[in-house]
Amino acid sequence: MTVRTFFRAVKVESAQPPYDTIHLKVLYPARMSGSDLERNQGAVPVNPEQAPFPIVIFFGGVNCGPELYQWLAVKLVERGLVVATFGWVAEPWPGLVGLTPGVDLARLAPDAYGAGPTASALPALLAELERLQTEGILAGMLDLQRVIIGGHSAGGAVAIESADHRFFPNVTAAFAYGAHTAVGEQMGYEPATILPLPDSLPLLLMGGTCDGVIANSSDRYGTVWQEATTPISLTFKEGITGGRDDSYLVLIEGANHFSLAYPFDPTTGRPFLDFPATQPQDQVRSLMAEIIGLFIDAHVRHQPSAFQELEQLLNVANPLIASFERK
Repeated sequence: MTVRTFFRAVKVESAQPPYDTIHLKVLYPARMSGSDLERNQGAVPVNPEQAPFPIVIFFGGVNCGPELYQWLAVKLVERGLVVATFGWVAEPWPGLVGLTPGVDLARLAPDAYGAGPTASALPALLAELERLQTEGILAGMLDLQRVIIGGHSAGGAVAIESADHRFFPNVTAAFAYGAHTAVGEQMGYEPATILPLPDSLPLLLMGGTCDGVIANSSDRYGTVWQEATTPISLTFKEGITGGRDDSYLVLIEGANHFSLAYPFDPTTGRPFLDFPATQPQDQVRSLMAEIIGLFIDAHVRHQPSAFQELEQLLNVANPLIASFERK
């Protein structure tokens, strides 16, 4: 399948200039036509065979450029999805200017959490998808009622915290890698508090057993994690009730915090806190892409074969899967 990209600039009404513009990158299934427009402008038409396309919106980690997740976006587009990644230079934390997934810190306060989404970029992104449904290459080709939100690190946290039908009725599932809902005293909570998740949609939580960024950040939360994956496991165990068999926890042996980000960029963020990965990273990424793709195929596209394949993938002995739970 041919995968192509186009770009958009999106204004965030709640943000102040100059930090109020998101640069959106949309990847989609395409079909070469040989037209003059294609040759002169690179505008390749959509391949409509699997339309209307469910949409994945991906939230990267703080100071992680969207190009680090293109490998995953391509894998998902090859399955017949449209994927939107983005770069947003703003203030992820007061006094720090950098790339942000959009974290609404006010929504994380004890008296505000759960009353609205923590993903401050999401309303603007969804509005732009509605515009893309009416004009341009993807006009009429999007399934706006099947939006999946996912992310990495802080981007994964805002995705799983905002996957709530009350705020976004068209969001149908969420996934995250290297993310959790632990909060600390600086936000007004007791040490090592785990915030509850909306728990109304299919959810996939993934983490790596060599996640040094999480392990070396436990002081932020007033505690010491027993294992690198402890807050991810606690988010699954304490943050959701489950009961529908559509919530998954998958811990990947030998993966570190930046296993999802490729090619690795050591010049930004906090990679110096990470532990070395102990398993081949190309195999880890391949496994993660397959798990995410099958999760979407099963719980969003409702493909019967995907349920069976996902069950087999997670339950058959695999040295890359440290543990798996579902509830």
